[in-house]
Amino acid sequence: MRYKVAMRAMTRAVAIVQVAFILPAALFLTSVLVSVGDPPQYELAHLAQRIVAWYSGKAWTLEFLLILLPFVALVAGCTALFRNWRGEPRPEPVLRASLASIPAPFATLFVGWATLTSASILGVVALHMLAN
Repeated sequence: MRYKVAMRAMTRAVAIVQVAFILPAALFLTSVLVSVGDPPQYELAHLAQRIVAWYSGKAWTLEFLLILLPFVALVAGCTALFRNWRGEPRPEPVLRASLASIPAPFATLFVGWATLTSASILGVVALHMLAN
């Protein structure tokens, strides 16, 4: 019983850390898309251009915020998912019968989503680096 509680707490902690590590890169990529898509006279596009300029103006932001943090989130998520897949038994459905078909607790699904998001962020950054 203690093992299951510890695994769930670890999965929640990994989910929180992943969101914190993915957020700066997601903000930058969203700002790039908004600044390219909207005309510059709109306030949102102007704010997005300032965010992109801030990221581009500092040398450490591109490596640290766009490569290292999403990579750490990807590794942590893969590790947590592998541990959950290997060691955690299937939970008993606590919610209604319609939600009982969900194969994992919400924290595990969130870790999976964050892991896929960090992998896609790294893919976009890698493609951009290869193009330049």
